[in-house]
Amino acid sequence: MHRFASASSLPPPPPAVAVAVAAAAVAARFGSATPWGSRALSLTTATCAWRRPHMRSSSASASSSSAAAAAVEEARQGRKQLGATPQIFEYLLDNVREHPVLRELREETATMRGSQMQVSPAQAQLLAMLTQILGAQRCIEVGVYTGYSSLAVALALPESGILVACEKDERCLEVAKKYYRRAGVAHKVHVKHALAADSLNSLIDCGEANSYDFAFIDADKRMYEEYYELLLKLVRVGGLIVIDNVLWYGRVADPLVNDLKTISIRNFNKKLMEDNRVNISMVPIGDGMTIFAAVWLLTIAHGSYGEQVNELQMGCFMLARD
Repeated sequence: MHRFASASSLPPPPPAVAVAVAAAAVAARFGSATPWGSRALSLTTATCAWRRPHMRSSSASASSSSAAAAAVEEARQGRKQLGATPQIFEYLLDNVREHPVLRELREETATMRGSQMQVSPAQAQLLAMLTQILGAQRCIEVGVYTGYSSLAVALALPESGILVACEKDERCLEVAKKYYRRAGVAHKVHVKHALAADSLNSLIDCGEANSYDFAFIDADKRMYEEYYELLLKLVRVGGLIVIDNVLWYGRVADPLVNDLKTISIRNFNKKLMEDNRVNISMVPIGDGMTIFAAVWLLTIAHGSYGEQVNELQMGCFMLARD
């Protein structure tokens, strides 16, 4: 074993330190630092400053990716609240009035593949409350998964209420239907086992435009814009539409993340911001939800915006609120 490390085995000093040492040596030899030493130090500092943003960018990207991965894993473990510690999530859960059948469904879903897709109990409670505030009778859900959010809404509906539940995965639907029956709300839920866009178009073709009070979208992120446009035809003026995953585990805020789903959600969020047909509110609950109210009626028969009808309905809506 060598008693002393060789010079080549030691890490080189940072450039700014090396130049500072050199400048000090010049000063000791000649009595003062020369312009060369001062200039070299400033150039090295400037070079390091130029390099730092690139290093920070790479570091920030890695940190963002790590945070997104951690958020997905937390959701998979049943703790779906972006930015919350497990302790805060548990506190939130302790302050949610969760129906016993909802809790059973949540616990079963936690053992299944894709469990991070399930909304959090706090999100489900918000959806149920919005349904009750609206006095909703007719609702739509696009993307049921195992039925946690649709069950929460069905429980909040009156006995005469209906919920159209659109889902293409038969295995997930079987789980959902089991819990609809267990909670005694199966008669309120009309299951549509098909592609959601086809089911929504079918409702429009059957003359059900502008007849729904509430809708929730939690399905294929790349299809958000199409679902949104179809639901604007189905939900009445003053009704509410809620969309899940608008923060997408934080990925939408990272300009270096550009996969197709992230780009789709990012573009959709931008579209909503610029769409004067709706009033919007993005809420940082779960993985982010945007709540929007239709304030502009789409005239289906003519395929255009009916201004006179809108003015009349908007006037009635404002009077009703007053």
